[in-house]
Amino acid sequence: MRAFAAARAATGIRALLAHDSYLPNPAAPVASLRARSVRELIAELERCERLGIPYLVAHPGAHCGAGEDAGLRAAAGSLGDVLDACRGFTSTIALENTAGQGTQIGWRFAQLGQLCAETRGGERLRVCLDTEHAFAAGYDLRSAAGYAAAFAELDVSLGVDRIVAFHLNDAKCALGGRLDRHEHIGRGGLGLGAFRRLLRDQRFAGLPMCIETPKGADLAEDRRNLAVLRSLA
Repeated sequence: MRAFAAARAATGIRALLAHDSYLPNPAAPVASLRARSVRELIAELERCERLGIPYLVAHPGAHCGAGEDAGLRAAAGSLGDVLDACRGFTSTIALENTAGQGTQIGWRFAQLGQLCAETRGGERLRVCLDTEHAFAAGYDLRSAAGYAAAFAELDVSLGVDRIVAFHLNDAKCALGGRLDRHEHIGRGGLGLGAFRRLLRDQRFAGLPMCIETPKGADLAEDRRNLAVLRSLA
């Protein structure tokens, strides 16, 4: 903890997020797997609380063939168990929208809204919005009209005030392709316009925005992508 606090002070980074491992599946149809997923998410949220990290970004999971309705019910129950075990925490879960690949749930904003509404303690849940996942799920952020429509739907489904962070990624797949394939900023299906619009949206000013684009050992790609994004802002 002391080393973490020292590193945070040394870098001057103020906005902190953690991402859970990809192993937990809150929507798993097998009870033993759900129980293991709950235990892992509790452990990760406990670490966040100790380190002063306000949000644990987590995927809602996959129904593995049981169907979306069953997956959403299972995930709501699992998330409720996690929040019950972490009562009084300042740290909480930020659900990340998914691309809808395979049997993933949480690819429609209405599904995220359902999880927030049906999870015990769901008022504590927040959202991390991934631009590639949204585009892959069919939300066309490229035009002003499409961008407005997407965020209007999100606002109706769960409220834009639940958004606490963004993952800024361009897309290797086509609109609605439901593939989780990230591309460098401006070089994929989303293009520069979508990112320019988002970065200039005052509703989200000051929120942490992370890139998860392809990268090499020297992280030169990250520096290039960050430079592009800063030029758009």
